[in-house]
Amino acid sequence: MKAKEFFTPNTANTANTEIIKNVKSLHLRQEILKWLSAHVPISRVKHILRVEKMATELAGHYFLDEEKARLAGLMHDLAKYFDSQVLLKMAKSEGLEIDSVFEICPHLLHADVSAIVARKEFGIEDKEILAAIAHHTLGHPGMSKLSCVVFLADTLEPGRGKSQELESLRQLSRESLYQAVWLTSEYTIKNLLATSRLIHPRTILTRNWFLEEAKK
Repeated sequence: MKAKEFFTPNTANTANTEIIKNVKSLHLRQEILKWLSAHVPISRVKHILRVEKMATELAGHYFLDEEKARLAGLMHDLAKYFDSQVLLKMAKSEGLEIDSVFEICPHLLHADVSAIVARKEFGIEDKEILAAIAHHTLGHPGMSKLSCVVFLADTLEPGRGKSQELESLRQLSRESLYQAVWLTSEYTIKNLLATSRLIHPRTILTRNWFLEEAKK
């Protein structure tokens, strides 16, 4: 019996569907990279690619959707270099709540606005991907595991440094997802305190929520 006799029509259809899916995914990635090259400095693009890689690896490690993690990582900083007034205008137009910290530091809105750009520019409708983009800077109490891996990848990707604390957090990110989010939030808070910068309440709420969950 020839090997091709085992290749049923259903198997062929599945294979063709997968090929089409991969081609579309590659095309979308190329479109995103082209857009980034026109709106983001090369140094930031390199960071984005490292986040994409680490988020994808962590997703695989925790048996999450690697394609969603890859896309969220690739698009997490779309609005990183938008003007402050543009960030505020776009956020308000989408009905996002603008508190006093956002008013003083509009840059903190770049994550939420990046999700808006992902939807409007690239047609991303998947709510889990959009949430992972929106939550990558401040986090969010109870955010999904996909959001967790993008949040961690943004802070812990190799280009962020090689301090002992960062190396420990990288190791922890592969051992306990919730504990890693808790302690990575604390790492961020400590850095903000040390440099006398404002801390958004959502960062603290994220730290507290994952602290309690990690202790269960």
